[in-house]
Amino acid sequence: MKLNTRSSFTLMWDAVVECDKKYDGKFFYAVKTTGIFCRPSCKSKNPNYENICFFENAKDAIEQGFRPCKRCQPELSIVTYNPQQEIVDESINYLKQHYQEIITLNSLAFKIGVSPSYLSRVFKEKLGITPHKYLEIIRIHKAHQLLLNTVYNSTEICFQVGYKNFSSFYRHFKKISGCSPSQYRIKNGKRI
Repeated sequence: MKLNTRSSFTLMWDAVVECDKKYDGKFFYAVKTTGIFCRPSCKSKNPNYENICFFENAKDAIEQGFRPCKRCQPELSIVTYNPQQEIVDESINYLKQHYQEIITLNSLAFKIGVSPSYLSRVFKEKLGITPHKYLEIIRIHKAHQLLLNTVYNSTEICFQVGYKNFSSFYRHFKKISGCSPSQYRIKNGKRI
């Protein structure tokens, strides 16, 4: 696509405003005021018309001093890259590694580098549950393992898997497992 004609500039501007995926890989746009460049399909806020410039490839944008957008990651391969899936995968990895800690939607979104509302929406679209619900499932799965493989009591396990009070642990355990922690231990053959 020729970038130096008036009609191509108008066409590219329209693609940016409409977040049109069919132009991904054909050009990139950069916002002078933020120093960031994006794919045409990026869902970030539309820039002001006078603040943008266009590039044929990501390399040119980087050479001109622009940073790639964290949301659409324009420097990565168009064919293999799914920015929403990468956000979900990074979130899952973080939750699995830090499930024992206090994790809020805001703190998780900050670690991943996106807004809390965007993270929640993408996570729910991809997995059908919220990040908080996913964290609960991780914690209860870890509690299952501890109940069957250790002699810790339910209260000790509650704190080891990241809960700050037993009633919350018990409620989530019963909701996800269909029974209490002690019933789970007995039902699955571990008698202590």
